Amino acid sequence: MALKVVEIVVPSKEKSAIAQIAKDQGVIDWWRSAAFEDERFSTQFMVAPGNFQPLLDKLQKVLDRSPQARIIIHDIDATLPKYEPEEQAETKKSGKEKGDKEPSLTREELYEQVETGGRITSTYLLLTGLSTIVAALGMIDNNAAVVIGAMVIAPLLGPNLALALGTTLGDLQLARRAIAAALAGLGLAILVAWCMAWLLEPSSSVQLITRTDVNFSALILALASGAAAVLSLTTGAAIGLVGVMVAVALMPPAAALGLFLGWGDWSHAYEAGLLLAINIAAINLSAKLVFVLKGISPRRWPEKSRAKRSSRWSFIFWGLSVGALTVLIFLSRS
Repeated sequence: MALKVVEIVVPSKEKSAIAQIAKDQGVIDWWRSAAFEDERFSTQFMVAPGNFQPLLDKLQKVLDRSPQARIIIHDIDATLPKYEPEEQAETKKSGKEKGDKEPSLTREELYEQVETGGRITSTYLLLTGLSTIVAALGMIDNNAAVVIGAMVIAPLLGPNLALALGTTLGDLQLARRAIAAALAGLGLAILVAWCMAWLLEPSSSVQLITRTDVNFSALILALASGAAAVLSLTTGAAIGLVGVMVAVALMPPAAALGLFLGWGDWSHAYEAGLLLAINIAAINLSAKLVFVLKGISPRRWPEKSRAKRSSRWSFIFWGLSVGALTVLIFLSRS
């Protein structure tokens, strides 16, 4: 992850507080603008990876007492001369990091990236409907490439990640929006596939029957993929999410469930629904666990207390869900 510039615009009375924060946080470099017409000024801090969150937490205390203040985060494509940590040589010799922490996005950046995926928008619904059509036709025609394309198009992973982050931060509003978006997306996918079943002949293609193969490897894959999705987000490597979407897609089993329901094939519909439930529960449980292990939490103490309660109940719900689904997997294999 590259260096970043954190800019704060505050009233002139905060000059000494800002200077003290720069000194305490050990930023790489910092500079200040002249006062604007409204008597505010801008201070920009060049920050090393891993130090973003502590600096933001300190600056947000200034933000709390200054309604006119604003914080802006800028990405740096390049800087000359190239930044070299002072202890880089010692770090290489010892094999241990002394100053820098593992690079990760701040909670604010994570929120911005994940929050949009937990909203019901016309684009979200349209992509869900189109990817359902693509997935259904791909499975019926036994075309793996088309099914993979539907996996990448489908936006159903977003609400689940938003739900995991919402319960981690104790943001119940985000969690409610994410649940609504997940239910709307899954409901639309199943409905579209159900309607398609009335127009298409029943099929037993390999791609379709695969979505009824419920086993423990599917559970393990979903757990690993949910964790990988969050790691991709927190480290800023969002491109890795494409692989996660393909590895544990929610769209194919949802589309298969709708098709089998439309054809009246209750046995296969149950198995496709079970696979869908396994993916949802496992993704949320592992994603939630990684968010907690990465130390993602609110800044203020009252919010931290609410987040702990929210996380506790979330772990209980998804843990029991995975446990119940494990039993169902065992029964279906026996």
